Amino acid sequence: MIQSNGESRFMPLYDALASEVRWRIMELIADQEMSVKDIAAQINLSPSIVTMHIRKLEQAELIGSRRVRRNGGTHKMCFLKQKKIEIELPAASRMTNMSEQTIAVGHYTAFDIHPTCGLGTREKEIGVWDDPRYFLDPERVQASILWFGRGYVEYKTPNYLFPNPNADAIEISMEIASEAPGLRDDWPSDITFTFNGIKLGTWTSPADFGRAARGKYTPEWWHRNVNQYGLLKTIRVDASGTTIDGEWMSDVTLNDVKLGEPFWTLRFAVEEQADHVGGLTLYGAGFGNHDQDIVIRVYVDDKPNYG
Repeated sequence: MIQSNGESRFMPLYDALASEVRWRIMELIADQEMSVKDIAAQINLSPSIVTMHIRKLEQAELIGSRRVRRNGGTHKMCFLKQKKIEIELPAASRMTNMSEQTIAVGHYTAFDIHPTCGLGTREKEIGVWDDPRYFLDPERVQASILWFGRGYVEYKTPNYLFPNPNADAIEISMEIASEAPGLRDDWPSDITFTFNGIKLGTWTSPADFGRAARGKYTPEWWHRNVNQYGLLKTIRVDASGTTIDGEWMSDVTLNDVKLGEPFWTLRFAVEEQADHVGGLTLYGAGFGNHDQDIVIRVYVDDKPNYG
């Protein structure tokens, strides 16, 4: 189930739903997966038009797809991922009690990464690709995209609630994907998220996206055959546990993540022992499909929910 509200990251979801054709596609694949060609035949549209609608539904995380060999060819099979959507309408009290801070992709404070790897600003590449030394280049703070095959990047940010950190939830939002040599539609990667040394959980990125289209905000000078865009993911930690885009991730609660520390440390990692070591790409403002950096939101309450 998707739990959504008025945040900008959910706008693609609402856009995807605002189409009779896309509703019809979801109805067709609700009970069984279908190929793009079969869907096109059912609704009397060309496969290219259906592919455009499928892309919007995939970006909204409403449907998924996989490629299968059949009758001597490769077919994209589509299936419905969600059964229910819960929409939270605006609440003035929540809006007034939310604080937000952003962290630029290049403002990491520690790293241990292995090729393939690299960085880029909105205007140019930084150094030489696949050479981890450039992750200490002075220009790294200007980076709007970074990627690596395995390892981690870590960010440290001030806790502006300190020393009276009363909160009932914290959210971490970022555009993220796998990292493959070139572009791969099927390239799973187990990405682990850690906050203040506490493992929040692991999410499996399905792909290194970009074969079908360029990223909406990716600069025109950027190479067409490498990382183009990711998925906007939001991790939420509250008194009941940790979720990613409304789906359960772990039992870690606010009581566990040391929210009262004067500085917060956030780590993104692809661990060597993971089942899918498929790398990681982080997209910042000026790259990808979502014009934002890493965002941390804290929802403040009158009473603390942690020790």
